Amino acid sequence: MNQGETIPAAQYILDEFESANRIAILALNRDVRETVQRITSAEKAASPKFQAWLRHKNASGSDIYIGMNPLKPDALTRTKGEIADIRHVYIDLDYGGITALEGIQKSSLVPKPNVVLTSSPDKFQIVWKVEGMTLEEGEALLHALAREFGGDPAATDATRVLRLPGFANKKYEVAFYVQARQHSIETYRWRDFKLHMDGQDPPRQNYYTRMKRESRGYALSQSEHDWAFAKRALARGDDPETVIQRIARHRAADKSNPEYYARLTVEKAHADLGHRHTPRNAPASQLTEEIDLDPLGKD
Repeated sequence: MNQGETIPAAQYILDEFESANRIAILALNRDVRETVQRITSAEKAASPKFQAWLRHKNASGSDIYIGMNPLKPDALTRTKGEIADIRHVYIDLDYGGITALEGIQKSSLVPKPNVVLTSSPDKFQIVWKVEGMTLEEGEALLHALAREFGGDPAATDATRVLRLPGFANKKYEVAFYVQARQHSIETYRWRDFKLHMDGQDPPRQNYYTRMKRESRGYALSQSEHDWAFAKRALARGDDPETVIQRIARHRAADKSNPEYYARLTVEKAHADLGHRHTPRNAPASQLTEEIDLDPLGKD
């Protein structure tokens, strides 16, 4: 395939994984708040029958995603403990457009990307195929990539899902079909990345600085949206278990244990409300807008 041609979904799956690898495919419908995850072999995920099902889900309003690291043979969930090995590292560029992309492509700190996905106009997901890395090394590298190049700090987890090419991005009124183009067929190792690794603290500073510059205003992180939503829902008297389940559904795509995360968020929000004596009928102007319906925090 020529470098300028976009890669079909089935070929993308088989290029990035071995046929027998177990992988996670996610269909997320924000309109009806439905998240469907299928864990299956790469061969089956690339099959005409499975691809037809994905096209049906996409046409019905679901965004289509793929986990970028294979899972253990008996895996039933997409958690860190179920990851078989680190096969890819990546960066999600929500801001900076083509300039940010070209900065990475020209950088001497990282090798040539294997694939560049255009997830929506001027927004990119960049993927490197790797081998010989531990989970800890892979996630340290994910953090370093986001920190160095201003990528989305939410996309620094080894269980992260990225968009699958060939399917429409349903976040917009006019559908944008995700495109993937190959730039390299190499498989890289730890030594090929010259970035400074200084732990795994979320690299939020560069990202939010760029967001402020691009949007001329501060944007809350997804966790801050969750926290604000939990406090608002509890303050108006919603059942805590209902709030927990709603947050867990929204974060199913990017949290290894979304229910634990949601329960902890609600418990802390409940404690905070108890200490502050938040009034039940606080005016809307005093409340943060409700949770962003995108549990992935990205395009």
